[in-house]
Amino acid sequence: MSKTEDKKRIDALRKEIARLRSEYHIENKPDVTDEVYDSLTRELRTLLKKNPEFEDPNAPENRVAGKPLPKFEKVRHQVRMLSLNDVFSEEELYEWENRIKKLLPVHARIDYFCEVKFDGLAVSLIYEKGKLVRGATRGDGFVGEDITENLKTIHSIPLVLREAIDIEIRGEALLSKAQLGELNKRQEREGKPLFANTRNAAAGSLRQLDPKLAASRKLDFVAYDIKGGTHKEIDTHSKEHKFLHQLGFVIFPDLEATAENLSEVIDFIKKFEKIRSNFPYGTDGIVVSVDDLELQQILGVVGKAPRYMVAFKYPAERATTIVKDITVNVGRTGVLTPLALFPPTPVAGSTVSKATLHNMDQIERLGLRIGDTVVIEKAGDVIPKVVEVLSRMRTGKEKKFTMPKVCPVCKTAIEQKKLPAQTSVAHYCPNPKCPAKSLRSLEHFVSVFEIYELGPKILRRFKDEGLITDAADIFTLKREDIAMLPRFGEKSAENIVNEIRSKKRISLSRFLWALGILHVGEETARDIAAHFGTLEKVIIAATSNHEEINMIENIGPAVQKSLSDFFQDKNNLHFIKKLEKNGVVVEKAERKKAGKFTGMNFVLTGTLSSMSRPIAKEKILALGGKVVGSVSSNTTYVVAGTDPGSKLKNAEKLGIKVLTEKEFLALL
Repeated sequence: MSKTEDKKRIDALRKEIARLRSEYHIENKPDVTDEVYDSLTRELRTLLKKNPEFEDPNAPENRVAGKPLPKFEKVRHQVRMLSLNDVFSEEELYEWENRIKKLLPVHARIDYFCEVKFDGLAVSLIYEKGKLVRGATRGDGFVGEDITENLKTIHSIPLVLREAIDIEIRGEALLSKAQLGELNKRQEREGKPLFANTRNAAAGSLRQLDPKLAASRKLDFVAYDIKGGTHKEIDTHSKEHKFLHQLGFVIFPDLEATAENLSEVIDFIKKFEKIRSNFPYGTDGIVVSVDDLELQQILGVVGKAPRYMVAFKYPAERATTIVKDITVNVGRTGVLTPLALFPPTPVAGSTVSKATLHNMDQIERLGLRIGDTVVIEKAGDVIPKVVEVLSRMRTGKEKKFTMPKVCPVCKTAIEQKKLPAQTSVAHYCPNPKCPAKSLRSLEHFVSVFEIYELGPKILRRFKDEGLITDAADIFTLKREDIAMLPRFGEKSAENIVNEIRSKKRISLSRFLWALGILHVGEETARDIAAHFGTLEKVIIAATSNHEEINMIENIGPAVQKSLSDFFQDKNNLHFIKKLEKNGVVVEKAERKKAGKFTGMNFVLTGTLSSMSRPIAKEKILALGGKVVGSVSSNTTYVVAGTDPGSKLKNAEKLGIKVLTEKEFLALL
């Protein structure tokens, strides 16, 4: 055949292969055998070998990339990938509805959309003019890893959409229960560890640097959301799902439904619960969302999760086991946490052999003794815990547990005190140089800095060998220092040093989080960074201007005290200077712009008729003002809608100016 004829044949083969792929993976109704599909694919590859100029990276034959990647690159999401808040009962579902109704216009009609929550790995797909250009993991919601080549191996992900549009698709990469069984058989034959569940297997498959290995796992993909590129007529989440199917994605129309009220939502939840165990994919609940996209915009996002959507989690699977022993773990803040140890026990799709007991108060509430038969569960299908002691099964040989008098690691005498934001007395090691606290802090630090080459075993080895004494020393490591250690070659040493060098710049919010300050997690650190802008200003406020810290929304006395205690400790300040000396650069956070309300603090209470409170908050923030959660002498105005709460009374007691909704609108 001539070049022209070859090109026509290649185009025809690609068109037919794409149609067959859709029939098989999207519509689930193949009209030819696998042998026919394979024959067409072989012919296409033969023609392309003869005519390499007709290669197309987005064509179906290029789903399996050839060369393994050296590493995954970081990519910033165009729109933050959120997580969901969970509810575990019908009562909590109604509580969620009551909360969102307070934020919506009084006469707003709320319809709901229900869909199965698949147990896989959340990913983002970017299409430009209908062609797949990038796929990434969720990561921390802001930054994920580029796994495009691996995602191309999933046949249910279209490389080219049925419409040439720019769009971002969100969905879940999955491994079926059947494929998990086959994969674990192969792992067992090869003497490799087995995967505990479909989620772990899917995540592990997509984090393989060799796309061929990812392809061998035979993953699937289910789309559930759209960001950008939607049509004007799409005004509900349910219509988004229909549009996803039109574009060529797998959805399960029989496993989703619209509902006019929560009673219908609960009916759907109960209906799926009956078939859940026989469903071909792992699931951990039902996602319930406000269907109207305009109402979703009004409700907005709080922290890491949208207000307009929750995940209803089915009651956790429970199992019984025998507590063989109780050990104590020393955390990075020095708090001692007792752990129940028991024989490997299957529960909720995985095997567990220990569960947290939180503290001594919890052990006493349970009446737990070593040797007891207990009921364990994985709350939310994730965290194992002991929920009940079957005391009738005691033999008389059970032993009571007592907290150690000295730290199990450094042998320092244990102290007890009620820590901020804790309801019970904590046992803790007061030794600031306790090796256990130091190691846990190191693990937390490198995790936040995303230095993935340094796992817990390597960190422990470096400490034992004297290469590092604290996290700041990590940034002084040299290739030759690491390479001289047994079982560390030149290449691994070079990889470690190169990654450390690439992670010396960090945002202010992540730096504050990495320091391991009590009560300062990821979200709190972001609020603090956005308010102050620089590390210097945070330190000044923590050591001399506590009032300004208390003005930050969602920040209370416990956080203020933790910041003050941390930054007034000279050892901590020395550690920060050491990090800076070793090349760590803390980037400035973007401060809120000055405006008409700069320097003013607003408190919102009651229901506004002209706009929701989230919208009112956005308008205040846009003009440079602050919205705080409680009334104090620093409050400028309290905006009172209908049915105001106790904040109005507090404002009247303190003589704070109260604005009616009409006055607030005039001020805007």
